[in-house]
Amino acid sequence: MNKLSHTNPDPSSPDQRLMSTKGSGHSVRLELDNIMTIFSLKGRKCFTIFLLLLVAFLLYALHRTDFQPFKFQPKLSSTIIHPKATTKPTKVRSICNFPPLSPKDALEERLLLEYVAWPETPALPSPLSLELTSHPAHSSFTILPARRGGQWHVWDQLEVSIVISDFKGQPKKFGGDLLLARLHNLTLGAGVAGQVVDHLNGSYSAVFPLLWEGEAQVEVTLVHPSEAITVLNRLNREQPDRIFFRTLFRSGSRSQTTICNICLRQTNQPICDFTDPRTGDPWFCYKPKNMSCDARITHSRGGYKQNLKAKEDKLFQGRVNLKVGIPASGPAGVTVLPKKEGQPEVKSSIVNFQASGYYYQGLWRALDGTKVHQFTGASAITQCLKGKVVHLYGDSTIRQWFEFLNAALPDLKEFNLGSSRQNGPFMALDYENKIMVTFRCHGPPLRFVNVPIGEFRYIANELDDLIGGPNTVVVFGIWSHLGTFPLEVYIRRLQRIRSAVVRLLERAPQTVIIIRTANPKALWLYETITNSDWFSVRRDMVLRAIFKGLNVHLIDAWEMVLAHHLPNSLHPQPPIIKNMMDVLFSYTCPQKGG
Repeated sequence: MNKLSHTNPDPSSPDQRLMSTKGSGHSVRLELDNIMTIFSLKGRKCFTIFLLLLVAFLLYALHRTDFQPFKFQPKLSSTIIHPKATTKPTKVRSICNFPPLSPKDALEERLLLEYVAWPETPALPSPLSLELTSHPAHSSFTILPARRGGQWHVWDQLEVSIVISDFKGQPKKFGGDLLLARLHNLTLGAGVAGQVVDHLNGSYSAVFPLLWEGEAQVEVTLVHPSEAITVLNRLNREQPDRIFFRTLFRSGSRSQTTICNICLRQTNQPICDFTDPRTGDPWFCYKPKNMSCDARITHSRGGYKQNLKAKEDKLFQGRVNLKVGIPASGPAGVTVLPKKEGQPEVKSSIVNFQASGYYYQGLWRALDGTKVHQFTGASAITQCLKGKVVHLYGDSTIRQWFEFLNAALPDLKEFNLGSSRQNGPFMALDYENKIMVTFRCHGPPLRFVNVPIGEFRYIANELDDLIGGPNTVVVFGIWSHLGTFPLEVYIRRLQRIRSAVVRLLERAPQTVIIIRTANPKALWLYETITNSDWFSVRRDMVLRAIFKGLNVHLIDAWEMVLAHHLPNSLHPQPPIIKNMMDVLFSYTCPQKGG
């Protein structure tokens, strides 16, 4: 749970999610604002020359191993670190149309793509054989010995060595696998996410903070072998339209359905351009024959095209190489002793990691100094929300929060707007306590069905239409429906939302703004190709970086799901949702001393 502040990050800040040696988009934007003010007096020609020199310098500096000028997001809840030896974004011709950005946004986009670049994964042989690919059953992890007399104490950090081997049992020589790690004690209802460090040679380290007394069990999961990530990366560049959408057009008694998408392949058929005039978010449909583009009625998810090459599906097998646990080569747990007064904490020699929070007795405890209070019962929640308007925007993971409030507050009465239970919009009102809660899904791409075109609303536009104020709470989350597209699509969407957030805070600085991050989920072949954790974790990095430095709050759904003993799920189970809502209420109604 993080409140992002305007304070300068400590260069040694330990708790960055997916830490990178590349920089802070926000700091770059501030620098460019100053530069542009100065050089506007010199004329366009001088500014253009300077900007080209600046970009050249940044690109050179970013590739030096000893230069780290920028740092994304203090307080990032880290799960994976890749060293400097990452590849540039793959240069593959995409069917997506990316209009030019402003110089500042273009530079930020470039830095973000560098920031989330994944280690180079090998080209796959043809025909594909699993023999040389990562195999969790032949891999192992080992808890490294304690450096202080063989004992671990609360607030020490535990280090685990992980070796990935192939189906032949041979250790691999390169990195790029997606691993997740957690430390837990089911009896105590305790759990915390670990940070994984990729050494780029087939070995990894996981680091965990020790936060409770008693037993602590290590769990390491191979989400994807590096070879699978080769496939996923190719799909998002070459087949961003593998999930497609349909729009119903109607004129009088005639109706037609055509295919729509952000990335629409060029054919001889004319195209209707539905790019939003306010935000610039792109959306295109093939034009219906003998009908106007203005005849749109509804939007629906159309279907899915699985265009894997021969045997590539073997890289996504449940219980084989898809989200499978890695066994321990020795003990899988440690006993944690109480911290002794005056005794120094033992920190990792690999990375100094601090999680955003952890579970104890089933309750989420933040580690950023914010006290998470337990809002038990309808009266406590009602007292918090009294006199407030809560606007929820996003996908079905945000809709869960509306459903929670609707069920938890008997005096909150939902209005029947005649809308679909999947799509919304929804509105509920507690008249006596002057509470209003609304939900609206984000704009396309949207994998829902029969969404009226009039309900196509972009989050940025919704924020621009709000007055805001101390009794306004804005909550949004957007990630799951954009997983199949190149990262540029997601970056640009968030840049537009951020601009709207800045405008809202300028006119109503006391508005409470809360952002839900992505979370890991259950995976099978279809879910992986369309919504893999690998897609989600990189978008989560982008989201945290883009909103760095603004007066907004993050609900760290990634760590809250990963650290919990319940199975990963796109829609987390009720105990996790209850903890998320307690975080939301704690942000909305901070108590003195908390």
